[in-house]
Amino acid sequence: MFSEKPDVDKDRAIWGRLRRQIAALSGRPQDASDYLNDAYVRLSEHGSPIRNFEALMVRIAVNRARDDHRRQRRRNVSTDEDLSAIADASPTPEEMLDLRQRLNAVHATLSRLQPRTRQILLMHRLDGLRYREIAERLGISESAVEKHVAKAALGLLRASKAL
Repeated sequence: MFSEKPDVDKDRAIWGRLRRQIAALSGRPQDASDYLNDAYVRLSEHGSPIRNFEALMVRIAVNRARDDHRRQRRRNVSTDEDLSAIADASPTPEEMLDLRQRLNAVHATLSRLQPRTRQILLMHRLDGLRYREIAERLGISESAVEKHVAKAALGLLRASKAL
């Protein structure tokens, strides 16, 4: 490949061409020079005559790039972080069915509650109001609010146990 009497311009042109070829074939342009150097060292240590030195250098370099890529891909897939990134966190169809049934049970239980009890429970659970605030808004005692919430919670508990 490289002449006995160094022709630096010619050698640079060959080296540049080989580097571009390796970059294009390997898909790893940032590492093309490293792969080319590695291939050159391997071939210089080779004792037998080589018919097409340049072609063999390209082949060795591209194979090394592919091996590195495969090794990196295997290493990436084996880490828990990467597996969690590709894992599907959505519920399974069975879980969706169970959730739908629970939601229907809650809805049915809420619809069977007295309107005042339902209103108080929703004010407490959905609006986040305290018993005292609910009592003031509705003009009833805190004790009455507690009783309505307890009655509603008991109904929801019974509905969940029925599932």
